[in-house]
Amino acid sequence: MSVKFRIESVGEYCDFFGVTPLHPLVTVARFEDYGAFPAGDMVAGLYTIMYKELHCGELRYGRSLYDYQAGTLLFTSPGQVIGLKGREEGDPTAKGFVLAFHPDFLYGTPLARMIKEYSFFSYDVNEALHMSDREKATIINCVDEIKAELGNNIDRHTKRIVASYIETMLNHCTRFYERQFITREVSNRSTMGRLNSVLNAYFDNGLQERHGIPSVQYCAGEVCLSPNYFGDLIKRETGRTATEYIRNFIIDRAKTLLSEGELSISEVAYALGFRYPHHMTRVFKKVTGCTPNEYKTNYN
Repeated sequence: MSVKFRIESVGEYCDFFGVTPLHPLVTVARFEDYGAFPAGDMVAGLYTIMYKELHCGELRYGRSLYDYQAGTLLFTSPGQVIGLKGREEGDPTAKGFVLAFHPDFLYGTPLARMIKEYSFFSYDVNEALHMSDREKATIINCVDEIKAELGNNIDRHTKRIVASYIETMLNHCTRFYERQFITREVSNRSTMGRLNSVLNAYFDNGLQERHGIPSVQYCAGEVCLSPNYFGDLIKRETGRTATEYIRNFIIDRAKTLLSEGELSISEVAYALGFRYPHHMTRVFKKVTGCTPNEYKTNYN
C-alpha cells in the first residue's frame, strides 16, 4: 500500500481538509466545513474520533472499506493508514465531526498513561461503535464541551480540562462498547463457534507442525476480527483472555492424547506445537494443577 499523504500535526491536518484549527495540538472539525481534498492513502500521527450522522461516501481504513453507516464512531490511532476517496467543491457531505489530537497533547495528564488501555483505537472498521440516540447525545455533549473550552483563551488550565473531557468521552465509549457486546450476543456466539472450528482445523490440518501453537493474531484473522476486538470479545464471553482461551483449548487436546496412552509426554508436546516438552508441562500444570505425567498416571 503506497501512502500518498503524511500528516504529522493538527495544523497540517486542518490545512489538508480546509478547516480552522482550534489549538496547535487538538481540534474539533465539522464535516460540513470540510473543503476540497484529494484522494489517496493518508497516514496521520494523530488520534482521531470520527462521527457521521448520515450515510455518505466511503473511506478505506487499512485494507477495508468503511461505509459510514449512520450514527457510528470510528477511532484511529497514530500511524494507521486511511484511504480517502477525495472531495471536490460542491460535493455533498454528511453531518458529523472529527476530534483530532496529537499524542503530545496528553503529556502531563492522567490520560497519557491510560490512552493505550482504550483498545478500540485499534479495532477494525467492521467493529465501529454503533450508538443509540441517547449515547449519541452523550458523545456530542462531550465534543461540545471540548469545542467550547478550545474557544476560550488558551491558558495553563486548558490542557487538563480538555484532556479530562476526552477521557470522559472515552470512558463513555468503553461503556457503550460493552453494551454493544451484549446486544450482539447471537453474533458473538457465532464467532465463538467459528473460533473453535478454526482451532480444530488448525490441529487437524497439522499447521502446528509448521507454525507452532496458534497465536491470537492468527485466530483473530481467521474470524475476521482485529486482535484487540477479538480479545475483548473473548474476555466478555468467557471471562478469559484470548491467550488463556487458546491455551485451555490446547490443554484439552493434550488431555485427550494423554488419556489415550499411545504417545509419550514429549510426543504429545511436539504433536501440539510446543517447541519443548517442558513448555507444555509448565502450561499444563498452570491450567490443571498437575503435571502431564501425574495426569497420565492418574487417568490410566
